[in-house]
Amino acid sequence: MKIDKLIETSFVREVKYPTWIANIVPVKKKNGHIRVCVDFRDLNSACPKDDFPLPIIELMVDVTTSHEALSFMDGSSGYNQIRMAPRDEELIAFHTSKGIYCYKVMHFGLKNVGATYQRAMQKIFDDMLHKNVKCYVDDLVVKSRKREDHLRDLCMVFDRLRRYQLKMSPFKCAFSVTSGKFLGFIVQHRGIGSI
Repeated sequence: MKIDKLIETSFVREVKYPTWIANIVPVKKKNGHIRVCVDFRDLNSACPKDDFPLPIIELMVDVTTSHEALSFMDGSSGYNQIRMAPRDEELIAFHTSKGIYCYKVMHFGLKNVGATYQRAMQKIFDDMLHKNVKCYVDDLVVKSRKREDHLRDLCMVFDRLRRYQLKMSPFKCAFSVTSGKFLGFIVQHRGIGSI
């Protein structure tokens, strides 16, 4: 059962007297697996909007060209890598046949997760952004003008990921390539193409 996996990974904990309780809706993904979706519409409508700006995709894609080496990475269970503030955990409670649980990590159905994740990534990679790293929420590209600098640039990024205990999905990564998919575009040394 999906809730057992959430308990096992410590993404959720049981709750006794929550302020809000949301319904869960199982949704079948393209690959046939079931995703547990939580209906946070009531909570989202009661929360103020976080207006932290997301980067402009077109500008991000443009500045990844003209680099001899690129590495593309995608966060593994991206939003779930950011812990909720303990005082806010019970606000995202949901009921199941096993009881009432709340998330201890950010959940993708919450209104402000994109802005929160982007803010965290910008703080984590602050000194590398606009130099050799671009990040859009959980999509990361490491770019090196010269191929011989790429291993050094990757090592700096992996050190930072390790320090903040962020994990990338190995199935969604491509390392030291001359082109790849980034935010819906094909990025190459000589320019951009669309998918």
